[in-house]
Amino acid sequence: MATYLKQGLGQEEVDEADAKVRAQVEAILDEIRRCGDEAVRELSKKFDSWNPDSFRLSETEIEVAMSKVTKRDLDDIRFAQEQVRNFAQHQKDALRDIEVETMPGVVLGHKNIPVNSVGCYVPGGKYPMVASAHMSVVTAKVAGVPRIVASAPPQGGAPHPAIVAAMHMGGANEILVLGGIQAVAAMALGTESIPGVDMLVGPGNMFVAEAKRQLFGRVGIDLFAGPT
Repeated sequence: MATYLKQGLGQEEVDEADAKVRAQVEAILDEIRRCGDEAVRELSKKFDSWNPDSFRLSETEIEVAMSKVTKRDLDDIRFAQEQVRNFAQHQKDALRDIEVETMPGVVLGHKNIPVNSVGCYVPGGKYPMVASAHMSVVTAKVAGVPRIVASAPPQGGAPHPAIVAAMHMGGANEILVLGGIQAVAAMALGTESIPGVDMLVGPGNMFVAEAKRQLFGRVGIDLFAGPT
């Protein structure tokens, strides 16, 4: 007779859990939509015990964070980003604008135009997801996006140095130390201190994925990337 070490939830339990996540995310998005920075700050204190003067890092704070990263790690980040950048450039080069006159006076075509702004979410969790910064910030930079906002949760009560370094070296224009639903909602909806973006990219937990699903339409998204 088989012995089960672990069994998955039944469909009814899964549906119930999904409904709870949807409801929680919807309530938080509504709160941020109504209260802006105040709601974002309260949520950051509640979920991450993080309450800085500003969620956006200054140039000095970025320099301090990067000074904590070893030369070996900086070299590794630089190498990884160069590979991502090179391939992204080849992909961009393969996208051609076209314009043709299909009949006298009728001109048809298409152009590949980058969005004006993008919010790149880099999850934290137990380990820094540095590669998420490479794959979102660097590719947005190659695409020619004028304003790239990158956000990641604090770790141990501070910005994670390697994540900050990867965001900065990748070309982020603004770096936020903010996690979870409050991060993607602030970037998508905009607040008094964080202007909204046109598109959200990056993975996250089930709450971040659900927030992106509910925000789709208000902003563009890449895909529903959840935990691996």
